[in-house]
Amino acid sequence: MALLSPRLQAQIVKELLSVLRDPKSRAVLTIPPLFQLLIFSFAATLELKHVDIAIHNRDAGRWGYELTARVGAAGFVRAVRPVHGLDQIQDVIDRREVIAALDIPEDFSRNIAARHPARVQVILDGRRANAAQILLGYLNAIVTGLDAGSSLDTGHVAVRHGFNPNLIYRWFIVPSLGGVLVMFVTLLVTALSIARERELGTFDQLLVSPCTPAEIIVAKIVPALLIGTLLGLFMAAAGVFGFGIPFTGSFPLLFASLLLFIVSIVGIGLMISSICDTQQQAILGTFAVGVPAVLVSGFATPVENMPEVLQWLAEAIPLKHYLIILQGSFLKALPPAEVFAHAWPMAVIAVATLSTATLFVRGKLQ
Repeated sequence: MALLSPRLQAQIVKELLSVLRDPKSRAVLTIPPLFQLLIFSFAATLELKHVDIAIHNRDAGRWGYELTARVGAAGFVRAVRPVHGLDQIQDVIDRREVIAALDIPEDFSRNIAARHPARVQVILDGRRANAAQILLGYLNAIVTGLDAGSSLDTGHVAVRHGFNPNLIYRWFIVPSLGGVLVMFVTLLVTALSIARERELGTFDQLLVSPCTPAEIIVAKIVPALLIGTLLGLFMAAAGVFGFGIPFTGSFPLLFASLLLFIVSIVGIGLMISSICDTQQQAILGTFAVGVPAVLVSGFATPVENMPEVLQWLAEAIPLKHYLIILQGSFLKALPPAEVFAHAWPMAVIAVATLSTATLFVRGKLQ
């Protein structure tokens, strides 16, 4: 602070006080992110557990009963419901009593004994598409794992999952949630800054103050930068010490990437704040920008699976690049070259958003 001019120091202190002196504001900035991290870390998961499966076993041989027993003993299955006939299968799926049904034909064991291809029909509830596809993969593993010495036997294949051997979903979701929450809090703090001044009637005082537009803009940036940085560091520490996620990368590189990410988000927040007249509009603007950014960032679905237009759009979203660095720093020991490959786009985005935000804010101050 000693390197800053007294006017800029006073503006920064004023902005920090306006954000932190209100107990409600402090609660909004701390309590919701903590609850969201705890709740979403366990709720936002693609792991499949406690599912009910119907089995129509028309095979009187050994392998039909073996397959039924293996499905029932699987850790993700809560209960196996024997059914008799395709009509009953249709009924239990229609009423959402099961997510899938297996129809084992009469010649299942006979085909295995004769070393012929043995087929099992799997009927899935398409209304729960993601869960059904995951379940299909589990059931395929059980069927192909039958040690039948026939065409069902896949041979001796050793499978090893790199970077996450046990496929613990929290190792992926917790670091990603940290990035998403930092983005929303930073956007919210910045978007409310000028809108709050307008709503409280103090924005006109800025116009007659001796502070230059550049000093006012810097003063609006610093609180969001400090709050976002502290929150980002806390989320990373919660992942390592609270959830036991291994951190294998470089902390200085991650910290530098976090600062770039926050600066790029601050520019977007200032643009939102400069065009909003009330805090309510600023909050709505935050979610109008933040939610699509999360959807296109690759947080929930791979960017590579999106249409080409959205893939190009994702390159302009800071969250997409930061999530790659964040996830790689935790699990992959991301090398500096790869960190730089995703850090420089954030730097370009930061320059573009801050330049545009400066033009917007200057227009309001003149």
